[in-house]
Amino acid sequence: MKKISLLLCIILLYSCKSPAQDKEKEVTYPVSKTETEWKAELTEMEYYVLREAGTERPFTSELNKNHEKGTYVCAACQTPLFKSQHKFDSGTGWPSFDREIEGNVAFSTDYKVGYARTEEHCATCGGHLGHVFNDGPRDTTGKRHCINGAALDFIPAKDGK
Repeated sequence: MKKISLLLCIILLYSCKSPAQDKEKEVTYPVSKTETEWKAELTEMEYYVLREAGTERPFTSELNKNHEKGTYVCAACQTPLFKSQHKFDSGTGWPSFDREIEGNVAFSTDYKVGYARTEEHCATCGGHLGHVFNDGPRDTTGKRHCINGAALDFIPAKDGK
């Protein structure tokens, strides 16, 4: 009797998991291009980060130590993502911000390293930006948006404003 009960429990556990649950929802973005079009428009590193969800090596982005006033935009579609006044030096080797421009960054959950992380994407083209963590400046939002510099272009402020 115990064997039958155990067998029934195992069957119930496996029957609750359907292949439909494994499929990620297909998300569409306002800017949508073929992989060939993206490859033609982006540098090799931009493509690796934005389209393949890669990560650039730390301390390699010139934007990491950029202290100019301006706006950081998506390198693929030029959507404004972060403002310079929200940038801080996290010491991690990647440009870090305590907040995004609301509505321009989308979030999802990523399990690629064996545990859940909050992944950030451009809400306009779906390009991978980086991840957000809860170890940012406590005197502001407490968030650290850890962003690949290769995913960003910088637009300096006019007249330093």
